[in-house]
Amino acid sequence: MQTKSILERDIEEILLNEKCISKRIKEIAVQIAKDYENKDFIMVGVLNGAAIFYINLIMELDIPLEMNFIRVSSYGKGVRSSGNIRMVYDLEADITNKDVLIVEDIIDSGNTLYALKELFCQRGAKTVRCCCLLDKKERREVMVEADYVGFNVPDKFLVGYGLDYAGKYRNLKFVGTLKPEIYNK
Repeated sequence: MQTKSILERDIEEILLNEKCISKRIKEIAVQIAKDYENKDFIMVGVLNGAAIFYINLIMELDIPLEMNFIRVSSYGKGVRSSGNIRMVYDLEADITNKDVLIVEDIIDSGNTLYALKELFCQRGAKTVRCCCLLDKKERREVMVEADYVGFNVPDKFLVGYGLDYAGKYRNLKFVGTLKPEIYNK
């Protein structure tokens, strides 16, 4: 029997393993490549959470694209979004007349995605769409949907594959639920 890593000891349940995630990313990449072929295309990764998903996704794309990042915060060290979106790091690229694809780790309340879509439209993007690894529809506070979804997930506190609790657990190769005693300290 394989011994659990230090981080894995804090996991209650693995929902999505590495193989499952990798397979789904390849499927999403095929659709994105088809939809964005021959377009002036920029992929905007939302740091920090989407970094792992973003990199793995672009590595599967065989079309020209421009990479860029933005960092916003709405969680701090909590387990629920505060609803207050704060710009930490802005885009370096001009998105005027470009097709923008926002890449998110998870959409739950929808507040961050809604704010980013509004901002990018105000900045003159030709189109603004979204790709997320995880979609937690039960938690939606605003009407916003992703155009590409990896997985619909239950309303549980998730970590791994870029998702964190207080800055930790992002480096797990899977998505799992954190034991409540970890975040209820």
